[in-house]
Amino acid sequence: MNANILLRYVHAFRDRHGRMRYYFRRPGFKRVPLPGLPASDEFMTAYQMALNTAPRVEIGASKVAAGTVADLVARYFKSAEFVGLKASTQSTYRSIIEPFREKHGDKRVALLQRQHVKDLLAAKAATPTAANNWLKRMRQLMAFAIDLGMRRDDPTVGVKPLPIRSAGHPVWTADDIAAFRERHPSGTRARLAMEMALCTMQRRGDLVRMGRQHLQAGVLTIRQEKTGTVIEIPVLPELQAEIDQLPAGQMTFLVTGQGKAFTSAGFGNLFSDWATEAGLPTGYNTHGLRKAGATRGAEAGWTDHEIAAWGGWKSLSEVQRYTRTVNRRKLAQSAVHKLTPRTTSGKPK
Repeated sequence: MNANILLRYVHAFRDRHGRMRYYFRRPGFKRVPLPGLPASDEFMTAYQMALNTAPRVEIGASKVAAGTVADLVARYFKSAEFVGLKASTQSTYRSIIEPFREKHGDKRVALLQRQHVKDLLAAKAATPTAANNWLKRMRQLMAFAIDLGMRRDDPTVGVKPLPIRSAGHPVWTADDIAAFRERHPSGTRARLAMEMALCTMQRRGDLVRMGRQHLQAGVLTIRQEKTGTVIEIPVLPELQAEIDQLPAGQMTFLVTGQGKAFTSAGFGNLFSDWATEAGLPTGYNTHGLRKAGATRGAEAGWTDHEIAAWGGWKSLSEVQRYTRTVNRRKLAQSAVHKLTPRTTSGKPK
């Protein structure tokens, strides 16, 4: 194996034609071929996707009893409906469905009642957003069960999502950003991560893939993992100052303490720790910085279209959700001038 390859689970061998082949081989997961050469854009993208979404080896799948939850889930994961989803979406769905299969896999799908669904949903009331995401996946599974003939009806019909009283991930203020910068000085991994999230307005799954291969003539160009949208982001001075301090041979901008690529979840957990070290409350993460970047753009006078192009949002309604507060404040300030009495000059003599 090439000694320069430091990525976990990457195995290399030379085939009978003398060509180097690379595979992602992680115990308990299916082997995934990696295209291109290490450090290339296509290689790193495939590696990150394999790290996050490589399918598990279904051990003992042939022993699953027909008509059970485990049987339904196994069939769903092999269905065209699931296989056709983006790799990142598959990973998200699996993280929600797998715990349900592990706990209730031996139970008959046909015996699942509406009250069972309501009780399971209520048990997740402490995290209503996660609970509602679970309900969405259950609706999909039950619709799939009906198509397979495992059920005649959908027990999720009439089950209402839990109310969401939170505004979601808190938006970082200028004071929050200043506190983080004071705690994590220039040149640290934490500072680089924060500037990347704020200046690029990208999701953490895209942040951990960014590297020098995406940077040319002061512009970062990357295809978003979630949407497939190709975005071009001018590098702002505060971010360029951090990139300039990185070792020249580093594959990706953000790496672990061992110099390896981050998983999206691993990076998210570490960033939360960095925010806590800066004295910020629980819940402050990179998604809040994505919102802060949109808010900062709105305050600078950017249009919704400009913000959408920078952050890669496909829907203007999503952008407006982040900038609504800024727009309301501007409208209120404008209204004040309309209420202020006008001074009139006297008639000329």
